[in-house]
Amino acid sequence: MRASRLLSVVLLLQDRGRLTAQQIAAELDVSVRTVYRDIEALGEAGVPVYAELGANGGYQLVDGYRTRLTGLTPQEAGTIFLAGIPDAAAELGLGAVLTTAELKLRAALPARLSRHVDEIRDRFHLDAAGWFRETETHPHLAALAAAVWNRRRARMRYLRWRAPREVERDIEPLGIVLKAGVWYFLARVDASVTGAGKEIRTYRVATILDLAVLDETFERPDGFDLAAVWAEWAADFERRLHRDEATVRLSPAGLDRIPYLMTRAMARNVRDTVGEPDPDGWTTVTLPIESVRHAHADFLRLGEDIQVLGPPELVDMMRASITEMIKFYS
Repeated sequence: MRASRLLSVVLLLQDRGRLTAQQIAAELDVSVRTVYRDIEALGEAGVPVYAELGANGGYQLVDGYRTRLTGLTPQEAGTIFLAGIPDAAAELGLGAVLTTAELKLRAALPARLSRHVDEIRDRFHLDAAGWFRETETHPHLAALAAAVWNRRRARMRYLRWRAPREVERDIEPLGIVLKAGVWYFLARVDASVTGAGKEIRTYRVATILDLAVLDETFERPDGFDLAAVWAEWAADFERRLHRDEATVRLSPAGLDRIPYLMTRAMARNVRDTVGEPDPDGWTTVTLPIESVRHAHADFLRLGEDIQVLGPPELVDMMRASITEMIKFYS
């Protein structure tokens, strides 16, 4: 384990440049004291690592030093190929690049690791697309990805849910996200759109009707972290999506079916707040809902395993639907 950690220290310094002992410790999840001992061991082994003192100091390698030693274990080699995103890479216009990279990596692997890669692929497959959804077309995804990579402004015409439906925007595309088989992108729009300063907004790639990449470049926001910004937006979107609440009683079977038929927010709410069942075995819970209309459609899927107690408008809608069904089937 220590040999693997020493190699990780070298690769970190090679990739990041100067790092403090605290930064290295945080990356490798070890103590600062352990980092001090590892740096000393690397020096004794002839690795040209040195410390620079001062407020901006830290450890770094002598300029030009590179190691070709990667020390890939069979598991590490397998997980690289397990990334399994050929379709996504192809949509981004990187299919050939990914294939070439995999071929080069495989050629550099020892025979035993190459065999292990084949065994991994025979046993595990990642399919990122969601269920029960028509495949979207993304004719502008490759051009959008190029604009993100090259920091080029773009002008898009896209379809939105409210009037006017078709809108033109000048954007600074910052990043692209694949979520459950659906492509999204984050872009900064001008103050003329937001009414304030520049603002980062999220769009669905499939809504783009036309895209023109401009010759103008832009500077990315300082400290922009795509994963962090996306996580914050997704959490906020989920909160905004479920604006109302409904109170229901669920049978044991209905309680079990919630994670499979309802949204993640509903399932999480049931998991975190569910109490003891009543003498009949039914459980009363309060569920976050997007709207009465959406909840009406969702709750009908649970059939006889749910009793809706409120709000009154939702109770009336459920009663009307069930009454009509009784007329039909009688």
